[in-house]
Amino acid sequence: SHQVALSQSATSAALNELEAMLDVQLFDRVGKRLLINDNGRLLLPQARQMLDAASTIERQFAEQDSLSGLGLHLGASTTIGIYLLPAMLAEAFAASPPAPPRVTIANTADIATAVANFELDLGLVEGPCHDLQLQVEPWIADDLVVVAAPGHPLLAAGADGGRTVPLHALRNAGWLLREPGSGTREAVEQALVPHLHSLRSAGEFSNAEAIKHAASHGLGLACLSRLVVEDFVASGRLAVVPTSLPALKRNFFIIHHRNKVLSARLQGFLALCRATASRRVRRKPAAPMH
Repeated sequence: SHQVALSQSATSAALNELEAMLDVQLFDRVGKRLLINDNGRLLLPQARQMLDAASTIERQFAEQDSLSGLGLHLGASTTIGIYLLPAMLAEAFAASPPAPPRVTIANTADIATAVANFELDLGLVEGPCHDLQLQVEPWIADDLVVVAAPGHPLLAAGADGGRTVPLHALRNAGWLLREPGSGTREAVEQALVPHLHSLRSAGEFSNAEAIKHAASHGLGLACLSRLVVEDFVASGRLAVVPTSLPALKRNFFIIHHRNKVLSARLQGFLALCRATASRRVRRKPAAPMH
């Protein structure tokens, strides 16, 4: 009742009127509590869609100098949110009126759920989404690289005569992994498990930056986006492990609800995302990491 600016009695009356109009009960009454039932759960996705459309109208016609935070509600998975999105936001909103975006950074599964529930206008994620409610658009191609601390025993073995690290050695190594539900975790498993059969965990982390630091201290091997590790490789704190694995690649994706109302502001940000992808394709391929 607080969120819709109605008193409890007015909210109850409105709910009773809705149930009478539909000729169905949406909630079970248990004492003074209301518990949503199967009828209510059936209506909930459409109700969320209506609320999202109403919210879009408010944002679209808000005063341009408003500081009420009626900008976009964006979601990004961890790698994108840390290494790509800040520069994009600077380009998108540097010259725009002060209605800044609200950004949620979480793993791919959590972002996809929030987008499906209309809690976020748009998601930029690094793993495939399987929710049929979502419109999924391939966005940017990303390179994954296997890295370890320069003193890792596997690097010493592989460096002899320029030989690559054999697959059996990779199978026996300990791997630093993201948590289940992470797009990076799913991409790494899809890329490596067909060749290594399984990954022996040396630790799970909910943040790629933490994995990067753990790997640099010799706690295990890591397979991470080139975006994440390029600074540590350049400074010598990490080294790329030479392997016979094929090139490890994945896609980043743009997601929004299939029934999402795309405001002019949201369409503008989508256009910027697509332009960012086009610029990256036109650039020369990154030099190999040594």
